[in-house]
Amino acid sequence: MPTTLTPAEVADPGLDEVVDVDRPWVVIVWNDPINLMSYVTFVLQKLFGYSLEKATQLMLDVHHKGRAVVANGSREQAEMHVFRLHEHGLWATMSHDE
Repeated sequence: MPTTLTPAEVADPGLDEVVDVDRPWVVIVWNDPINLMSYVTFVLQKLFGYSLEKATQLMLDVHHKGRAVVANGSREQAEMHVFRLHEHGLWATMSHDE
């Protein structure tokens, strides 16, 4: 005898959670006691193509303020930047821009 399938009722997904996909992710480099300031400047120049002046200003923000936003973009871009910064020994995270 053939089996008859009946449609199952599915609860409405939670539409209360609104995700703003247009809001970019930011990449943050944090101060650490290990890396020299000159090395942080070098890495920012190498990975992001920043001028010496821009990389130095970001490094000084990291040094004096404890952190600096060094890049922004899509989630995938931010994840790649964080990965590459980690490869160079820097402490980096990502979060949604606020």
